[in-house]
Amino acid sequence: MWRKFYKWTPIYSPINTYRKLFCCHICKSDSMNPLELTLAILKPSVCKIPQDVLVIRQLILDNNFYFVKSKCMTLNTKEAEFFYREHREKFFYKRLVSFMCSGAIAVHILGRENAIQHWRHLLGPTKVFKAQYEAPYSIRARFGISDTRNAAHGSDSSQTAEKEIRFFFPHFDIKKWYCEEEPFFHGHLVKFDRKNWVHLPYTSEKKKNVNSI
Repeated sequence: MWRKFYKWTPIYSPINTYRKLFCCHICKSDSMNPLELTLAILKPSVCKIPQDVLVIRQLILDNNFYFVKSKCMTLNTKEAEFFYREHREKFFYKRLVSFMCSGAIAVHILGRENAIQHWRHLLGPTKVFKAQYEAPYSIRARFGISDTRNAAHGSDSSQTAEKEIRFFFPHFDIKKWYCEEEPFFHGHLVKFDRKNWVHLPYTSEKKKNVNSI
């Protein structure tokens, strides 16, 4: 059944490395695991219906994800071809590239413990008909139209997440985030900017003020 989480096996990537370093340096124990990052894309067929975007984003919030970074953009052909280059030899490649360039997309870096597993769990199976049968409450079952227009994308591994994050957010420093901002997120010392759909960590001064209450 789809409700069983995808098996996640840690492999080498900067995200896993920085998570381990943070855990050793800050946590001092195995009782507190640092947050994991993953990339989420809401595809053009969803973004052309603002209400669907709001519903999915609220679902993400309700499942205890943080919006670490968010942006809306439209891919050009060259960007889409590069992002999906691993599918270059597949029969659906040209159709997928054309679709992903057909309108705006919403791109988010999401954070929470086991973020990759949990986001893929919310998405449901890649094929929409399978999602509708096996996971009727999943995002793809509810908002997907076809296997290409299947509502949303999620990184399938830590290594993939690192590559995809760098593609869409080239100025986002993963190591710096784990060193400087992850502790605020882990401690829930963040505020949510709904206008820009992003969680912002409190400054040290604000943290001091919170602790003094």
